Amino acid sequence: MEVKTSLLDNMIGVGDMVLLEPLSEDTFLENLKNRFDHNEIYTYIGSVVISINPYRSLPIYTPEKVEEYRNRNFYELSPHIYALADEAYRSLRDQDKDQCILITGESGAGKTEASKLVMSYVAAVCGKGQEVNKVKEQLLQSNPVLEAFGNAKTVRNDNSSRFGKYMDIEFDFKGDPLGGVISNYLLEKSRVVKQPRGERNFHIFYQLLSGYGLVVTEKLKLDRDFSKYNYLSLDSAVVSGLDDAANFRTVRNAMQIVGFMEDEMLSVLELVAAVLKLGNIEFKPESRCNGIDESHLKEMCELLGTEQSVLERAFSYRTVEAKMEKVSTTLNVAQAYYARDALAKNLYSRLFSWLITRINESIRVTKTRHKVMGVLDIYGFEIFEDNSFEQFIINYCNEKLQQIFIELTLREEQEEYVREGIEWTNIEYFNNAIICDLIENNQNGILAMLDEECLRPGTVTDETFLDKLNTICAEHQHFESRLSKSSKFLTDHSLPHNCFRIQHYAGKVLVTAGFVDKNNDLLYRDLSQAMYKANHSLIKQLFPEGNPAKVNLKRPPTAGFQFKASVGTLMSNLQTKNPNYIRCVKPNDKKASHIFTDSLVRHQVHYLGLMENVRVRRAGYAFRQAYEPCLERYKMLCKKTWPHWRGPAREGVEVLLTDLQVPTEEFAYGRSKIFIRNPRTLFFLEEKRKRCLEDLATLIQKIYRGWKCRSQFLLLKKSQIVVAAWYRRYAVSRFFVTAQNSKQTCARKLLRELKYQKKCEQAVTTISAYWHEIQLNFPVFVQMQKYFLDLKRNMPSMSPIDKSWPARPYLFLEGVHTELKRIFHLWRCKKYRSQFTEDKKAVYEEKLKASELFKDKKALYPSSVSQPFKGDYLEISKNPKYQKLNNAVDEKVLLADVVNKINRANGKGSPRLLLLTRRSVILADQKTGQVKASVPLADLASVSVSTQMDGFFALKLKEGSASAVKGDFLLSSDHLIEIITKLHRISASAAEREPINVDISDEFLVQFKHDKVCVKFIQGSPKNGNSASCKRKNNRLLEVSVPTSP
Repeated sequence: MEVKTSLLDNMIGVGDMVLLEPLSEDTFLENLKNRFDHNEIYTYIGSVVISINPYRSLPIYTPEKVEEYRNRNFYELSPHIYALADEAYRSLRDQDKDQCILITGESGAGKTEASKLVMSYVAAVCGKGQEVNKVKEQLLQSNPVLEAFGNAKTVRNDNSSRFGKYMDIEFDFKGDPLGGVISNYLLEKSRVVKQPRGERNFHIFYQLLSGYGLVVTEKLKLDRDFSKYNYLSLDSAVVSGLDDAANFRTVRNAMQIVGFMEDEMLSVLELVAAVLKLGNIEFKPESRCNGIDESHLKEMCELLGTEQSVLERAFSYRTVEAKMEKVSTTLNVAQAYYARDALAKNLYSRLFSWLITRINESIRVTKTRHKVMGVLDIYGFEIFEDNSFEQFIINYCNEKLQQIFIELTLREEQEEYVREGIEWTNIEYFNNAIICDLIENNQNGILAMLDEECLRPGTVTDETFLDKLNTICAEHQHFESRLSKSSKFLTDHSLPHNCFRIQHYAGKVLVTAGFVDKNNDLLYRDLSQAMYKANHSLIKQLFPEGNPAKVNLKRPPTAGFQFKASVGTLMSNLQTKNPNYIRCVKPNDKKASHIFTDSLVRHQVHYLGLMENVRVRRAGYAFRQAYEPCLERYKMLCKKTWPHWRGPAREGVEVLLTDLQVPTEEFAYGRSKIFIRNPRTLFFLEEKRKRCLEDLATLIQKIYRGWKCRSQFLLLKKSQIVVAAWYRRYAVSRFFVTAQNSKQTCARKLLRELKYQKKCEQAVTTISAYWHEIQLNFPVFVQMQKYFLDLKRNMPSMSPIDKSWPARPYLFLEGVHTELKRIFHLWRCKKYRSQFTEDKKAVYEEKLKASELFKDKKALYPSSVSQPFKGDYLEISKNPKYQKLNNAVDEKVLLADVVNKINRANGKGSPRLLLLTRRSVILADQKTGQVKASVPLADLASVSVSTQMDGFFALKLKEGSASAVKGDFLLSSDHLIEIITKLHRISASAAEREPINVDISDEFLVQFKHDKVCVKFIQGSPKNGNSASCKRKNNRLLEVSVPTSP
């Protein structure tokens, strides 16, 4: 039977905040901190997962963990993001319910990592197959591409997502992924031209400069120095622990997997380089383009394939078209810089949108979709010291998400109550629809008034917009301004005159200026047309409004209008799916592990609305569980249900709760579940269960110990009976044998006496006969005694080579004398051999092999017999001169000597170091120690030597081997016998090779590269005295003069 675990088992703190008792903000934070300190980073609020960023790797994401949470009930194991992912995936696969996973939290809270974990879990548990694996790989590899172009280093997070992402993953009826669609929201394009102190631009700029090779960066006309570009901040250009070059290689590989072609990747990187060049263009009143930096404009035009004059004019003039009229105005320096930055922001943001469109083309489903799982990774509430237009619309989006969260949570609660037949009780909660209406109302909403102000003729500034808000929104209870008609804020010095404040459900947010310009997001038509004229393959797609044939005089939609529409589409999409929530929390601002800052976490608990979540969940019944697992868990608390309940599970639960006298108002019976109102009731059951388990454990121990002792006693009793039976049998048989043996004892004693008497008679007879023989042969015995005593006195030495032996004194001892000589020599040799060490034995074995190879064949051999085989004549391991050569050889050197390598051109020798190992012969330069040649022993065919007193030998290589390219080696050495003996022994010891053949002849052929040369040995008088000399006779003959043997 499988052992089921529970969320309540081995719990650190409280795993589900719904069960927290008492519930307050302080106990909420204390429970989070307690679990965080014990590496429990996940906590539930019902079906909502709270995830605290640990800022370090934890061993809780292994393949074993994936299998542990696979196909398990949500509350069956301890809280984990895998439990939520598994619940969503199984609901989609088994119940045909479209799912969405909403991941929210502030920058640095771990939203991006959470989305990766969800996608990796789904990829691990869904089906396998070549096509399925390809789709999974494309979906997973879209993340590195989007992170490179949409993420940046901020003061809060080294890999902060600066855009909102929603991915719809589509599955077939089996639950296998088919593809997906990605939507992006509000890329922070202002970061392209300006970054706050301590932050970086988007990753791709730094990755491109660090990761591309020198040739490609020159092709893109880039300098790898970050300081050469105005758009790149220098104080945080290099991030500790972030390898831009390695990440760039990852991005390129991911783009290839997703489906980008090489020319597409190059086009994208050209536009990124063009943005960097664009930031270096400077202006001055005289000529618009600064002459010093005109090279940047020229290089950018070359990258985009546009004429320099066209772009210069677009930066210098602005053309305004109204009906049939065109008015051209000159731009001042400030306007020119505004146009440059607007072009950079638009170029990058449109490139980012094109990347997402291109990825969607690769991962889009061509078949009819069946099931969808959406993953939303978007900003949480942002409350900074300076909050501008971006924070305003981000917080608006979070208000909408909070609204849908409350609605869907209450709806899910209500549907479960109706499904279980329990009366629904209306829950009091804060409805933030009034805040959403303040922002999005089509008539008097802040976004509508902002669009109206931007479209109004005349001078439009943030001050005129604020005046309009103060007039229309003054009476709204969630709008605050010192210039409004409401007098209660006139003396509020925390509220500046040029700002307004919105009271969101997560707290009050002070909003500063910058609304009008950021909402307009204007790009002059001249720049759009200049971009459209470019010959670049991608740039025309990004600026379709620049087509002169399709001039549209209608003003483009504002940023606020576009975001409001996209948020509306997102909300409609989420309304059709079953929601799953992950609330990400950042424990500290230092990006450090093991630090939990109460004030920071408390702030996030506020704006994430976590306490509100708990209260909504606890407004009805705090805990619910199916009857079967409830009865299985608590049946030991009642004698009627323990150990087995034979009836329906619901009746068993009813009997159990009645017996425990739980108040009826504390629980309700549903159709398939028991609902418990107060966590105290659940903890009451858990406490009784814990005490009962302790009692049961004691009872089990008592019964086990009694059974063990009784079993031991019965075993000993049985053993005693067996031993007693066998002993009685032995005693009886022993008595019988003793009685029988006593009769035989007397007979044996008499027989022994008769035998002894007979032996005495035989002994007397033998001694008498021997004494008579001695008397007859006494002279012979005297001679033998003298012989042995003389032999003892004249014993030869213990040397095995000593052949002396005393003379035989008597002819009749001929056989004995010869046999004793042989026996003594064998004993002497054995005593001599027993003194040998292993090294000395090896030397004698080499001497024996040398005798087999050269005795009576080579005139040089007799002189080598008395010379010991030293092996390492250079002391290569100790001599610092050869330290480099010793390090280059990775094997033990068996022989190291200086030899002469014979030159075929003149017959002269060049000194070389010869090293012999078990696998190769190495020749190295004597002065530098540099390896000149390394010949594997497997490539040696044979060795040739002469019969005379010289030290010449030829190493002949196998035809066709890799070493035979330069030909054979003709060498000379003073230790020829030792070298060839060791070479032959090493080759013979290798099982996979035949022993090297040794040819002894006074005339042999040597292969020098492409020619064969005959080496001939003659006896003569060499010029250099007693040593042999070599002389070239012609191209085909080398003659070696060897002195005559003495």
